Amino acid sequence: MQDEVAPDLATGLEATDKLAGAAARSGAGLVAFPETWLPGYPAWLDVCSDAALWDHAPVKAVYRRMAEQSVVVDGDSGRALSEIARRHRLAMVIGVVERVERGPSRGTLFNSLLTYAADGALLNHHRKLVPTYTERMVWGQGDGAGVRAAEVKLGDASARVGGLVCWEHWMPLARQALHESAEDIHVAAWPTVKEMLQVASRHYAFEGRCFVLAAGSLMRASALPPELEPNRRIVSTDGQLVLRGGSAIIAPNGSYVCEPVYDAPALLVADLDLGMSREESMTLDVAGHYSRPDVFAFEINSARRTHDLSQTRK
Repeated sequence: MQDEVAPDLATGLEATDKLAGAAARSGAGLVAFPETWLPGYPAWLDVCSDAALWDHAPVKAVYRRMAEQSVVVDGDSGRALSEIARRHRLAMVIGVVERVERGPSRGTLFNSLLTYAADGALLNHHRKLVPTYTERMVWGQGDGAGVRAAEVKLGDASARVGGLVCWEHWMPLARQALHESAEDIHVAAWPTVKEMLQVASRHYAFEGRCFVLAAGSLMRASALPPELEPNRRIVSTDGQLVLRGGSAIIAPNGSYVCEPVYDAPALLVADLDLGMSREESMTLDVAGHYSRPDVFAFEINSARRTHDLSQTRK
């Protein structure tokens, strides 16, 4: 699902409901939304000149607003997402900026990917392991609790659905963890899916022998925070798209089922022949006959990270 990001969380939830409804009416059983679709990717980190100034009042105001508009997974906004999935009888994978309301990490935001079943149940809650570059100013590190695929019912059938956020697709061990979780469908959540991110998404499909739903957003320069100054070497007009979409659907052999769409809203719908994964696994299965567990040892700490490090050890 590809569209322009909303100006605030309430409007974003309304847009999510509308877009999920359109996907359901098209016959989709699963819909994927981009990285931090709610309340929108902080593109200002990369295109505004004063984004990284220390103790800068305008930047702090922008961060505060992002925090206030973020999703509380066990709060009203999380329940609203659950209800959207349930109402439209549609499994949903959606990227959010997550705010923690109580206890450890109350002052930290996370870049999270949430997977909901068609009955509204939260099946998986993944927090991006390492915020990328400038993102480290606004998001904390995630953990291994959500680095897995979940069994998702799709009508009379089911599929194992997993996902990673942005540059996690260049983390070999994160990819391997999900390959060993036996994905049928992988959601590659990006802010925008430019050329190298298409390469990463197609490589993931080929390596994992799974379908990949690559999801990107649209965002105009006019949606950048008014407190900050756009870098005019990057942003020339208010109508310029600083996030251009690029959403696509990719087959287990790395080919496109649906070619990337840029610069316009898009609902990409396809019937996925999950048996194709079995065909392609004949020549490559990095979690099976093309692995060497007698040579390489691999272990995942799947505990939710807390301030008491003893609780995260196996």
